[in-house]
Amino acid sequence: MTVTVLLVDDQPLIRSGLSVLIGETDDLEVAGEAGDGARAVELAATLKPDVVVMDLRMPGMDGIEATRRIMAGDSGSRVLVLTTFDEDDYVYGALRAGAGGFAVKDMQLEEILAAVRVVAAGDALIAPGVTRRLIADFVGRPGPVAARAPRSVQGITEREREVLTLVGLGRSNQEIADELFISVATTKSHVARLFTKLDARDRVQLVIIAYELGLVTPSG
Repeated sequence: MTVTVLLVDDQPLIRSGLSVLIGETDDLEVAGEAGDGARAVELAATLKPDVVVMDLRMPGMDGIEATRRIMAGDSGSRVLVLTTFDEDDYVYGALRAGAGGFAVKDMQLEEILAAVRVVAAGDALIAPGVTRRLIADFVGRPGPVAARAPRSVQGITEREREVLTLVGLGRSNQEIADELFISVATTKSHVARLFTKLDARDRVQLVIIAYELGLVTPSG
């Protein structure tokens, strides 16, 4: 199955580089490009791409508001934010807006494409180096969080608690399966039940919940 991608960045060079690289893959396809948030919202509604690769700082409507509107719509698109390490405040806003993944602009282009695939598959990706600092600080900040985490883990099993902790540490399904000596299919089942029991939209929200419940701390 081909993953359709909407590229959103006010820098044509970045859009061009990603577009060319995506054109050389067999499983990804550029559905459209936008240079600002307002255009991104329009294209997401009409093209319904699987993944929107979203810049945060753009003229006019920024990436945070664009993400919020796309997630509130019915496109079914997931948002992968492209950020830099000095944009924490923007990233906090994108977390609250419902972004499903975060990659940094100094990653190799191939790594960004890998991130697109991860987010398209319904998983979540937060670039190494920002995960614990970012989420821990985010959880401690005032302000509403979409689908705020419940304050207890009543109703989930001990195994699900273990899986939630490992999700909070940024582990992939394969890594969780290896660590708990279970199959990947079983891991996916546990994660799916956590989505339902904790009313979480995606793995990014599960990471936030793990921090809010104290299952994961900034020091690990």
